[in-house]
Amino acid sequence: MGKKVKKEVEPPPKDVFDPLLIESKTAATVVLMLSSPEEEVLAKACDALYKFASKGDENKVTLLGLGAVEHLYKLISHEDPIVRRSAIMVFGIMASNHDVKKLLRELDVTNSLISQLAPEEDVVIHEFATLCLAHMAVEYTTKVQIFEQGGLEPLVRLLGSPDPDVKKNSAECIYLLVQDFQSRAAVRALNVIPPLLELLKSEYPVIQLLALKTLEVISKDRETRIILRENKGLDCLLKILETNEFSDLHVEALAVLGNCLEDVHTLQLIQQTGGLKKLLSFVGVSTVPDIQKNAAKAITKTAYDSENRKILNEEEVEKCLINLLEVDNDGVKVAASQAISAMCENLASKRAFGLQGIPQLVQLLSSDNEEVKEAAVTALANLTAASPSNASAIAEAEGIEPLVNILNAQRDGAIANAATVLTNLAMQEPFRVNIQSCGIMSALAEPLRSTNSQVQSKAAFAVAAFGCDADARTELRNAGGLGPLVELLHSKYEEVRRNVCWAVMVCASDELTAVELCRLGALDILEEINLSTGRKNNFSEAALEKLLDNNLSQKYSQMGYLSSSNIITDGFYDCGQLKPGVKLLSLEELSMQELTDRRAIIFINAKPREEACSTNILYSFVDFGLFIIKRKDFPYLSPKIMYIVFYVRKGKGKKEEEKMKEVIQIITEVQDEINLENSHWLPPPDFILLDYINDASKTILPLTTTREQVVGLAQFVADKMGGPIERDKLHDFSWELHISEIEFELKCNVVPIGKVKKGTFYHRALLFKVIADRIGIGCSLVRGEYNRAWNEVKLVDDSPQGIAGLLLPPQEYIVDLMFEPGFLIKQGSAEADQYKHI
Repeated sequence: MGKKVKKEVEPPPKDVFDPLLIESKTAATVVLMLSSPEEEVLAKACDALYKFASKGDENKVTLLGLGAVEHLYKLISHEDPIVRRSAIMVFGIMASNHDVKKLLRELDVTNSLISQLAPEEDVVIHEFATLCLAHMAVEYTTKVQIFEQGGLEPLVRLLGSPDPDVKKNSAECIYLLVQDFQSRAAVRALNVIPPLLELLKSEYPVIQLLALKTLEVISKDRETRIILRENKGLDCLLKILETNEFSDLHVEALAVLGNCLEDVHTLQLIQQTGGLKKLLSFVGVSTVPDIQKNAAKAITKTAYDSENRKILNEEEVEKCLINLLEVDNDGVKVAASQAISAMCENLASKRAFGLQGIPQLVQLLSSDNEEVKEAAVTALANLTAASPSNASAIAEAEGIEPLVNILNAQRDGAIANAATVLTNLAMQEPFRVNIQSCGIMSALAEPLRSTNSQVQSKAAFAVAAFGCDADARTELRNAGGLGPLVELLHSKYEEVRRNVCWAVMVCASDELTAVELCRLGALDILEEINLSTGRKNNFSEAALEKLLDNNLSQKYSQMGYLSSSNIITDGFYDCGQLKPGVKLLSLEELSMQELTDRRAIIFINAKPREEACSTNILYSFVDFGLFIIKRKDFPYLSPKIMYIVFYVRKGKGKKEEEKMKEVIQIITEVQDEINLENSHWLPPPDFILLDYINDASKTILPLTTTREQVVGLAQFVADKMGGPIERDKLHDFSWELHISEIEFELKCNVVPIGKVKKGTFYHRALLFKVIADRIGIGCSLVRGEYNRAWNEVKLVDDSPQGIAGLLLPPQEYIVDLMFEPGFLIKQGSAEADQYKHI
């Protein structure tokens, strides 16, 4: 590469101090000589100090402590050129020390140094003044001072100096200054490009390198790239890349070229001249990781423009990037993955990567390097966006399990993008099932606790994608994921709130999850969100509705209304209208409370008799010694119990006492197992309600019209709850005493509805709704004031008088269950208002 830049001054041996023989302990004497009025003494003192300071940093610190810097500062503006030159030489050599630089900043020497860069000054002054400025320009405050004091113009001019050291120092100083955008604009105005390009022809590699590094920084600005192109800078850069002799400059040349390729016109120009093909070929054959990495980074920056992506695709850049994924260097793999992410915006490129690149990217998901994993999974997220075929390719490459594992990675970007890829795969049912089998919901519980909004958003979105499956919801619930999901409803980020609301809406599809979400406070938060015009979104209202629709006890207690589509199931309970801010306790919690004089909680539990009785019946069989049991006589007995019966029958030759002991031991073991399986609390069965439903099915369902069924069911309900009541004797209907007696009998505030034989409006309306839901009659349940409640049904007129024989729309009626059971009161009439309020 040619000669090295000449050294500033060859330092003498440590034991020589010429022209004055001064040991380090007498350095103070030389510093004192800097106050001499004689120019010859000053010059010789500076020369001596220069040689002393050149011997090492320790000597520079010694001179600093002796006050040499302050004396020298006065001399750099001395009228005698020899004194001035000698003083600046000492400044230049001492400025490499951190403490010296600090003092130079305090003395504000930059203005004096810049003034020494005038064309008429001696070249040695130029050399050491630029050296001193280069040392100082590493500090931001000095950069500002040099810029504000007009230092850029003389520095740019000195790039054309005949002295290579001046060129080198000026280039280094400019390189440091252009890190600031103001200086980049200023050097562009000073036409810095031509002298920098001229420096690329220097015989000194250090000068060429500084020129390239400066070009790399300033070519980040579009206007500079245009000037560079107009000055045939691209040809210079390509020539460097094509020259093996310049291999030590290839990395920096490629970095500059990468900036230039961001412009469509530049890329088109290089493509037309064949330069782009040469460039990609050069990258393909290179084995230097830094070159490969910079090439991939250049492609990434270039691919941000859609027109550029088309050009790169025409030159088959995808093959180059896929090959780079195979390079045994993590930095290259990261850069190649990032370039693939950028190129994915081009559909043709996305297809090309899907056919060839996905297996390599999937392999990188298991890398020990977290940055490699993040870059690879980000590329896969972009590749699978709106691309089912690429999603299939990931599944075929066995990428699902490593993707689920990345949900516990260290980097937020990796976690967020892994959730995105898995969500993209979930659009296809077989993949969704496969992902669920890998424990996706358990893995998502931790990302939901992240403090990173992107991770929170993507994790919630994934929960929404997988929460449509009942097993997945159970897994999330068991993994403790519902708590952090609910907490994220408080997020200040709109995207997070929207995705979390969506996830809550999906997860609230079953009663157990909906109840748990309500217990965790989701209902209150959603209500608060929906009251805010700025925070509510498309999913917040739907989430609230879904949450209530799958937690009907909460909905009825809070809203006082159940629609015909809200089907009451076992486990429902009515504890009255909740006051705002009061939390709804679970039925188990309510059943554990001591007996009080407050309103009873009415619950529904019409489970089939066999589910509750099989074990009790078995004990009865044992008690009475009835061991001969036929399956057809007791179809509801469990297989475990039938096994015991079979065992008992086999052993009938044994002594009765011995046989009984064996049976009781086996029964105890089975009962323990049954208790373990059903360890969670269950409400007691209501066999009376079960009988009501069975009887209604036999007597009401056969009726021919819905109207007849409604009337018949109303009479059936009224008959079970005390019959019709005369309006003027309603106050004599002592239903409160009856309910209190039931509570006292049960020693509990929770009462099964089948126990209620004297029920008022709200008991009858609830029973009507429960039976109607079971036998398929559509009706709503509405809570009024003062223990009022009623059912509303929609019926079509039996003899329509519609226009041209068309049916009239159905009419809404209130069903009288108290006074004239079965009488239908038209909604909106005076009778309806009377029924609701009197």
